Amino acid sequence: MDLRSKARTLPGPVTDPSKLPKWNYDGSSTGQAPGEDSEVILYPQAIFKDPFRKGNNILVMCDCYTPAGVPIPTNKRYNAAKIFSNPDVAKEEPWYGIEQEYTLLQKDINWPLGWPVGGFPGPQGPYYCSIGADKSFGRDIVDSHYKACLFAGVNISGINGEVMPGQWEFQVGPTVGISAGDQVWVARYLLERITEIAGVVVTFDPKPIPGDWNGAGAHTNYSTESMRKDGGFKVIVDAVEKLKLKHKEHIAAYGEGNERRLTGKHETADINTFSWGVANRGASVRVGRETEQNGKGYFEDRRPASNMDPYVVTSMIAETTILWKP
Repeated sequence: MDLRSKARTLPGPVTDPSKLPKWNYDGSSTGQAPGEDSEVILYPQAIFKDPFRKGNNILVMCDCYTPAGVPIPTNKRYNAAKIFSNPDVAKEEPWYGIEQEYTLLQKDINWPLGWPVGGFPGPQGPYYCSIGADKSFGRDIVDSHYKACLFAGVNISGINGEVMPGQWEFQVGPTVGISAGDQVWVARYLLERITEIAGVVVTFDPKPIPGDWNGAGAHTNYSTESMRKDGGFKVIVDAVEKLKLKHKEHIAAYGEGNERRLTGKHETADINTFSWGVANRGASVRVGRETEQNGKGYFEDRRPASNMDPYVVTSMIAETTILWKP
């Protein structure tokens, strides 16, 4: 989750990532390279408009390589791009909608925004999608982030206040293939920049407050061309059965600390047991009622934690459901 950025000046406006120069940074300062060979090379991959500097200024999402052109271990985009460029995956045009939950914290004390210092608010119930100064905390930050994403070209499709006070969610999608990962990471970057300006800390911890409080996830909605066509419900069921067989592998890649969130309580399924159902928010995978009625559509993988890597999760779902032959 340790996003970093640096700025440079170009001679003129650029709209195509392939027209941008590669660049480098000191990987020994980020724990990504040894001091005696510290250069890590940045490969520009996606361009977004810069909502902070505006004008012709851009934000550039990059991934990282050694000088020899080998992706460094933390570069999860490289493998995801290989999966999404597989002809069988590209033909299915996988769509994603990612629900990114996060918690706003008071700076220095790491306690949720709006909570009394060293104390607790009233129990959950009145805060979800709430309004009012006694129930909704941080709306100015959330709305600024919404506007910044729209300006940047992130396909942000909505926001809402979450069940735990001080917790919020934004949704990115529908996006296709590798673009899902690019857009979620840029949306996270914009959120961190805006909370920085506001003097507030954002955490993507999947269970920031222990006890009877909701955790934070990144529910991943997914469909393929075959699922969106007539008869797609059977394709969905087959895909879900594949996910069941690879439950442990997916859980291992779905975010750090997820075992604190996936307890079987607070609208989650138990981490050790795979389950699915129609309209069931306590299942590992939920199929919408409308999808069942239409006989086609999408499903929601509710297992990913809020701190998951969207490159890993989106490509893994595509690989398991499209490429893997059990």
